[in-house]
Parts: sequence; C-alpha cells; structure tokens
Amino acid sequence: MEGTLLSTRGTLPLTTPPAAIQTTPAPSPTGIVPTPNQQSPHTPMAPQAPLTPQTSHATQAMVSPSRPAQSVRPAQPAQPRQERHGQQGRAAQSHAPSSLLPTPSADIAEFHSMFSKLVDNVSHVVAGKETPIRQCAAAMVVGGHILLEDNPGTGKTQLARGLANSIDMPFKRIQFTPDLLPSDVVGVTYYDQKTGEFEYREGPIFASIVLADEINRASPKTQSALLEVMEEQNVTVDSVTHPVPQPFMVIATQNPIEQLGTYKLPEAQMDRFLIKTTVGYPGHDVSVDILRQINVTDRAATVHPVLSGEDVLRMRGISEHVRLDDSILEYIVRLVEATRHNERIRVGSSMRGALALARCARVWAAADNRGYVVPDDVKHLAVAVLAHRITLTAESTFAGSTPEQLIGQILEDVPAPTLGANA
Repeated sequence: MEGTLLSTRGTLPLTTPPAAIQTTPAPSPTGIVPTPNQQSPHTPMAPQAPLTPQTSHATQAMVSPSRPAQSVRPAQPAQPRQERHGQQGRAAQSHAPSSLLPTPSADIAEFHSMFSKLVDNVSHVVAGKETPIRQCAAAMVVGGHILLEDNPGTGKTQLARGLANSIDMPFKRIQFTPDLLPSDVVGVTYYDQKTGEFEYREGPIFASIVLADEINRASPKTQSALLEVMEEQNVTVDSVTHPVPQPFMVIATQNPIEQLGTYKLPEAQMDRFLIKTTVGYPGHDVSVDILRQINVTDRAATVHPVLSGEDVLRMRGISEHVRLDDSILEYIVRLVEATRHNERIRVGSSMRGALALARCARVWAAADNRGYVVPDDVKHLAVAVLAHRITLTAESTFAGSTPEQLIGQILEDVPAPTLGANA
C-alpha cells in the first residue's frame, strides 16, 4: 500500500499523526492496526498512554510476520512499588480481625501464667499426667469438686496432696472407713465443763482442700454429711450454720475394682462433683524416671506452694469475664439435651451439668491464654463433666456400653458451631 513501510516487526503508517497514538486506533484498509509501542521513523516520539480494553482488543488483532499472535491482558496504570505494597498492607489489615487471633488482655496473661505455674509444680509429683492435673486445677479455680476413680497405686492420693501442697491454704485428709460417723467429718457440739457452755468443735471438713480418701468405704449416712457442704459451702450442726474457708474444694478418691465393704455413691452426690477423671498408669519412659528416684518415698512432700488462696480467688474472678458466645451456650445446651433424649440413657444430665460445663470451659480457655471460649474447650471437658451425671439403661449396661462412650458419641452427633477469632 502506498505510504506504508513494511518491516519484520509489523507495519506503521508513515502519515499517522502523533495524536492517533494516544487514542484508540482505527483499523486501516488493509486490516493492520498500528501498535502504540512502535513509532514511525518519520514521526516524533509521543508520550504513551495506558492501554484501554479497546486498545487491548485492537492489539490482539495485530499479527507479526515472524511471531505468532499472543494474548495481551489489559495493562494497569503504572504505580510506584512502595504504593502498591502499601495498598496490599492496608488490605491485609482490613481482614486481620478474621484471620489473626486477638492479643490476650493483661488479666488473661496473668491467669495463664499462674495456671501454668501451678500445673508445672504438680507435675513434679505426678509425672506425665498433665490432663488430670489441669482438670484438678480447673476445678479448684471454678470452686467445684473432683472425683478421682482409678486402680490402686496410680497416684490419686499423691495428686491430691501435690495440689494441696502447691497452694498455701489449709489442707485436711479424711480416711473414710465403714465405722466413720458424720460428726467425724463435720464436727460436733460438746459440753465444756470449765465454762459450763456448749461449744462447737470443727471437723476436718473445715479446710480449703479436703481429701476424702476411699470415699465409697463410708456408710451412706456419713456420705450424706458431705451433701450440704459440697453444694452450699456451709455446714449446719445443731441448727447453726458455719461457713467453710474459701476457696473450698473436695478431692475424693475411690477404687472401681474392689467392691467388698464399699457403698456406691448416690446419684445426688455424684452430681455434686464437678469433674470425674482418672489418672491412669504412667508411660514407659516416665516409669523408668520414677525408678531412678527410688529414694523419694513421698513425692508430694517435695513441692512447695507457688500460689496463695488470694491468687486462686483472683483467678476465679478473671475467669468470670471470659466471653461465652451465644453459639457456645447453644452448643452446651444441645449436648445436655442430647443426653436426655438418647434411647440408651435412662437419666440424662441435669442443668447443673450444663452450668458446670460452661464454667469449666471459661477456665480452660483462660488457661490456654484466650479471653473467649471455643468449641474445642467444650469438647475437651464434656466427657469429664457429663459422663458421671448420666445413668444408662439396663440394655446398654448389659451390652457393655459406658457413659464415657455415649458422651463421646453425642459429641460426634451434635454439630459444633464455627467461630472466628473474635468469638
């Protein structure tokens, strides 16, 4: 064509004015579209403009004689590198609340530090059993009671004494026997001949931590003496009510295999225990380490207090401000209601079980350095909090089912809520 220069990289009309490069070029009669990046040797260099979508489509129509056609994406206006990174940083910050965990408050960090200090100290007494130790510590912070049920020689008494020696609070131990009387637990009113008046002598129940060793060996009459103090934190003797020290906690132990001369705990008393757990046998490496310390006859006596009673009460106050989302509350209620409608469970969990699970979940979250409860906190505690509160049907018992297995099945059947970092 006249007035057109042909080259190996394309064609450019010699008579194209500079302004035509800044606008969308129109196709020439030959179907060849000039490119904005190529200039005619006879025309001065003009400033380049950003490519528009129309320019992009026109550019794709250009075919070079020596190269195949390639698709060209619409170009964006050039930006400085620092500005682009700044926009990406602001975009990341806008999504930070949903992807990054919030920083725990100073109170939660203090709670986490004290809780870890307590657990580490008790771990020197019962090695390799962090889960039951954390459960006992959580029950103390909540203000509940714990039942340790396991075979003889697994360290139940050592765990209770180690926890008591780790906190600077009064500690009493009651060895339950068939001839133990209620007055031996709560105290008795006696006549003082010197003063000529009746006086009340406190029993061993008046301590911050009370170890009820082999609790199922006492008669039901003696066991019933613990019902009031475990629920109301008071002892009534001769129509006079006496408060027990705070914080207050009962740690009871019993053996599941030896039933001769024992009395099964009634359901009302079982429901008053916040957590029921087991210690279990230690692992191989832990057992070897224990044998290396064969000269240590009383491991609980080797630990010293790391917290005070005021520290425990402060931790309890901090845990009361841990956030419980409505979806978590709904999840706890659904778990408890599932125990009442299960065909293999004769008696489901009471509302006391739901309250216990919610309170323990708050302490468990604060111990994990979080100011909010997540569904995993509830799952970790559901078996220990709810299993001893349900009664199976005779058919389920004969089939070999256990309360722990049924609670685990309920956890699989009930869907857990999905919470973000700000839950």
